[in-house]
Amino acid sequence: MFREMKHYLATSWLPVGLCLLISLDGLPPGAFAQNLPSRINIVVVAGEGASTPVRKRVTQDPAVKIEDDDQQPIAGVTVVFALPVSGTSGEFVNGAKTLAVVTDKAGLATAHGLKTNEIPGTLQIYVNASLSGLRARALINQIVEGVPGTQSQAQHSGKSSGTWKWVLLGIAAAGGTAAGIYFGTHSSSSNSPVTIGTGTVLFGSPQ
Repeated sequence: MFREMKHYLATSWLPVGLCLLISLDGLPPGAFAQNLPSRINIVVVAGEGASTPVRKRVTQDPAVKIEDDDQQPIAGVTVVFALPVSGTSGEFVNGAKTLAVVTDKAGLATAHGLKTNEIPGTLQIYVNASLSGLRARALINQIVEGVPGTQSQAQHSGKSSGTWKWVLLGIAAAGGTAAGIYFGTHSSSSNSPVTIGTGTVLFGSPQ
């Protein structure tokens, strides 16, 4: 009796299982994955135009919001902030000129702890965002004020804007970690700094 029941269950459910497997196999790749946006946009939300004395922590931390085409926030996007290697510059809280941050559920990424160097002028902060092959770029401009009696700010500003070059360390590696899932409102790590490993080093004058 038991063997007959076992045989009946096996033979009756086998066709159902095969049909299920066939139907699943016919689904397009990524059918279970969450939809990704067609592009990503960077919106500067803090830091633009802020003024800070030399050798001081900036008065406004640079912050951006990553949105899709419908202006909805995207969580899980890797955002890399980068500073010039010469002229008016500084360093982030990690002691480097680059800092990677993952956007939170509101799509926000903030570069905390930026400190200016000793050269007054215009500080340009390069912002690169990447998500599953999608990329966006932006600039945040801040002013570094000189100490009275030192070389004029205008001289430093002209020099730095004409001679400094960008350094983008590990952006290629950071892009790999950016294959985070595209959420709209799902929770994610809130503005968590990411250690940047070795990667492509790109040098070029600002456009």
